[in-house]
Order: sequence, then structure tokens, then C-alpha cells
Amino acid sequence: MDTNYIIKMLREKGLKVTTQRLAICTFILSRKDHPTAEQIYQELRDEYPTISLGTIYKTLHLLKELGLIQELGFNEGSVRYDPDMELHINMVCSKCGKISDYKTENVEKLWSAIISNLRIKPKGQRIDIYYECEDCK
Repeated sequence: MDTNYIIKMLREKGLKVTTQRLAICTFILSRKDHPTAEQIYQELRDEYPTISLGTIYKTLHLLKELGLIQELGFNEGSVRYDPDMELHINMVCSKCGKISDYKTENVEKLWSAIISNLRIKPKGQRIDIYYECEDCK
């Protein structure tokens, strides 16, 4: 997702396109590691010294409302943010908390079969697999 698309989405909603808001959007939408709001704050505060944690939370909430990110709670109690809205598995290290995405056609086939067999229209989905990553073995 490019910057122009983000600007367009914000303007369509009648929202200001501030430098900080754009930096947060660009940062989270380019990440695959499911950062927390606090991690985003730590990463951006040197370049944007006036940025606040409140601004980050508000922008993340906005992105969630726009359907551009998912908010994910995990066992360690923190909320993580994922810009990948396509069907995938969250691979979660039970020791260090690292999260990565795993995508395969088989997951999509399984999900379609479940929906078909149960005759439901799910409002969302989430599959997490907890394991020990290579760094923690």
C-alpha cells in the first residue's frame, strides 16, 4: 500500500493528513512483525520528537476502522497490530513472543471447507499456532 492511497483514504474520511499520522500509517503498513503501539512509538520518536503515544493509539484505531489493519491480542497481554488482512496463520513463539505470518493455499481450502460445512458467514477469522522459533530452540 503506497502513501498516495493512505492520503486518499484519510481525505475521503475528512481527516487531516498530518506528518505524524502519515508516518505512523507508513510504518505500520510496511511491517510484518506485528508491532505494539509502544514499539511503534519507540521506533518513531527520534525522527518525530513531538509524537505521542496517544497519537499512535488514535491512528491505529483509525486504521482499524478503515479496515487497513487488525488488532490482535496475544497471551502475553499486549495488543499487536497486523496490516495483513488476507487469510493467514500467525506463527507465535511461546518463548520470545515473535510473530510471523504463514500463508498457504491449504489454509484457504480448509477455511472454505469449514465455512461450507458449517453453513456460516463468519465476521472474521484468526488462526494462531504457538511454537518455539529457531532463535529460542
